[in-house]
Formats: sequence, C-alpha cells, structure tokens
Amino acid sequence: MKKTVLLVSTLGAFLTPFMGSAVNVALPRIAAEFSMSAVTMTWFAMAYVLAAAAFLLPFGALADRRGRKRVFSAGLALYSAASVLVCLSRTLPLLLGSRVLQGAGGAMIFGTGVAMLTSVFSSGERGRVLGLNVAAVYLGLSLGPVAGGLLTAHAGWRSIFWINAALGVSAWIVLAVNVKTEWKHAHSAPFDTAGGLLYGASLASLMFGLSRLPSVSGCACAAAGAAGLAGFAWRECRRAAEPLLDMNLFLRNRVFAFSNLAALINYSATAATAFLLSLYLQYGRGLSPKQAGLVLVAQPAVMALFSPVTGRLSDRIPPRTLASAGMAVSAAGLLLLAPAGRATPIGWIVACQLVLGFGFALFSSPNTNAVMGSVEPRLYGVASATLGTMRLVGQMLSMGFAAMLLALFVGGRSITADSVPAFLAAQRTAFIVASAVCFAGVFASLARGQKSNDSR
Repeated sequence: MKKTVLLVSTLGAFLTPFMGSAVNVALPRIAAEFSMSAVTMTWFAMAYVLAAAAFLLPFGALADRRGRKRVFSAGLALYSAASVLVCLSRTLPLLLGSRVLQGAGGAMIFGTGVAMLTSVFSSGERGRVLGLNVAAVYLGLSLGPVAGGLLTAHAGWRSIFWINAALGVSAWIVLAVNVKTEWKHAHSAPFDTAGGLLYGASLASLMFGLSRLPSVSGCACAAAGAAGLAGFAWRECRRAAEPLLDMNLFLRNRVFAFSNLAALINYSATAATAFLLSLYLQYGRGLSPKQAGLVLVAQPAVMALFSPVTGRLSDRIPPRTLASAGMAVSAAGLLLLAPAGRATPIGWIVACQLVLGFGFALFSSPNTNAVMGSVEPRLYGVASATLGTMRLVGQMLSMGFAAMLLALFVGGRSITADSVPAFLAAQRTAFIVASAVCFAGVFASLARGQKSNDSR
C-alpha cells in the first residue's frame, strides 16, 4: 500500500505543475485565439490559482473529517473533468470558468496528497518521500515547458489539457483499485461553512482589485479583500468552534508559524517568474513556443535533480539552515534577472534560472519536512492544507503583483512590438521587488528555530 500511495500522491504532485508550466509557454497562442489583453492573460493563470487557494483550506479540513483518500480521489475526478471542459471551451467566460473548476480539483489533490504520505510513512522515512514528492513537482515543471512548446507547435494548446485529463483518470483508477484504507480523524464540531465562504470571497476581491489598480474600483476591491481576510483570521481565532485555519498553531507553534511564513514569502517572490520569462522570450525575444520551452526547462530541471537530496539532508540537518540558504540563493537569482532586455544573451537567462532552481530545491523539501514534523498526526490534513495554502496564496499574490505591474505599465493593451518596452519595464520592476522580498524571507526562515520532535 505504501508504494501505491507514494505513486498516486507523486503523480498528483506532478499533474498541476506540469499543466501550469506547459500553459505558460502556450499562453501567447491562447491569448491570440481568445483576443486577450495583457491583464486578461494573467487571469487565465490566476483563475486556477485563485480557485485552488480559496478551496484548499476547506478541503483540507474536510479531508480530516471525511477521509483523505476520498477527497483526493474526488479531486482527481474533478480535475480531469475540468481539463476536458477547457479543451471544449470556445468562449472566454467558459474557458475561465473551466479553469476555476480545475483549480478546485487541484486543491483537493495537493491539499491531501502530502497528508496521505505523512499518514503512511514513519518519521524516519518522511524526508525521503517528501523529497520524492517535491521532485515530482519539479519534474512536472521541467517537462512542462518542453512538452508545452512541442504540443502547442504540433498538436495545438488543447492537447496539454487532454494529456492532463488522461493522467488524472489513470491516477484515480490506480488509487481506487489498490488502496482500500482510509485516513481520517473524528471531529465533533460542525464544518465552518461561513468561514470558508468569507475566505474565498475575500481572496477573489483582493486579486480582482490588484488587477484593476490604480482605478478607484480596484483600490476598493483590494481594500475589501484585505479587510475580509483580516476578518477571517479573527473569526478563526475567536469564533469558529472548529476553525478551517487553526490560528493556535501559528500562535503556539513557532516552527509551524515561521515555516509557513517562509513558504508564503518564497512563493510570493518567485511564482510569477516563469510566467514573465515566457512572455519575455516570446514577445521580447521572438522565440517560438518550442524554443521558449527549451530555455525555461533549466530552472525546474535543477529543482527536480536536487530536491530528493535536500529532502534526505533535512532528516539530519536543521531545515532552517537549508531553507534559509535556499532563500538567499533565490534572491540572488532574481536580482540577476532584473536587467534582462532585448540584447541579453539567452545563456545568461539560463544561468539565472539554474541559480533560482538550486535555491528553490534547497528551500522546498526541508521546509515541508519542518511543517509536517511540527504537528500531531490528527492535524496532518490541516498542516498539509495550510502549507499548500501558503504556497497558493503566495503564487496568487505573485501573479496579482505581476497583473498590477502589467496594468500600470502596459495598460489594457495586448503585448505587441510597440508595448514590449513597457512590458520589459514591468518585468524589471517585478524582479527587483521580488529579490528584495525573497531576501527578507531569509530572516523569517531563520526565526523558526529548530525542527520540532516528531509527534508520532
């Protein structure tokens, strides 16, 4: 059973980053077919991330109550069905709606996959299997640009989603046939539906507002979203009998709190990098999707290569040491990318991605091991979902910041030869700010202290 759980969890970890990195390469073709502006392009990526972030905490809590395998299986089914809907979409509203459904399915997958692994494998094995799980994420990120470029060039961008649907169905069949055990814990308090609705609506308002800055409506939506998230945190801390996000874990568990904060900062700084570089290579440098995919493979390939190694190291070396070093390396890589322009050698772009990839490999597996090792087994679902939420909210904030800069520099125009200089200015600003944020994250990573003893 252990091998099957590792297989399906790893395949689930592979699916969403493979799709995301492949779509980044295909995005100019998708934008041309649906006549998207620069800001609308960000919403194609952000619709998925926003839905995943909004649903991750509720589904993590639901998995602890109803069963982690059950929620994981349902997520595979929904993700696969939504991928088919994307392929069949012929209008922009249907396309974006299908991406929202795909994000909800993705939340069910990676909100429970790590929790299932932690339920099955002992503490001495955890770093190794989490390293393999993270390596699957980076393998998806590595294959995505190359596969996305080839598929877009020879079979059309919809073929990316057909392949995702087929892989999702395959994982669902393997899990249904080979795993009969369920993992859950009894909860007497009712599910916090009101908290989930407040959380999701606040995230949506915040991201919509950021994409419409500096308009008055954009400022109002962003402010309302931020206030709603503050209200959600207060409710979870004071009002909810069984909170979706256990604020006591943050208040009383230093390792858990600062490890999650480090994840939020890291993803906020780095997540939009591939999106911006894909546009830079195709619009700013004139590369084809296939050529851009080959350039973009450098960063995730390094992640996939080193993540299993850093996962094993985190069983022996304090995670804060490895993760903090990774944050510092990532900050350097982002700063090196900032001056990229029309005449920058492609070799330099590849070298910067190698630096970023190594930094992220140093950070991710050890940080995940620190989070999951700091809580009791009954909270594995909540811990996994919380970490996933930090990742997704970080990705969402990163894309929201990119959307804001594109709105400020490019406006409502499509990216054309005339607007490329404005795009390059937006990209330069994004990388400088992201480097500063990532460097600040080093101190959050160092502040966590040593890894807690395993609670098993």
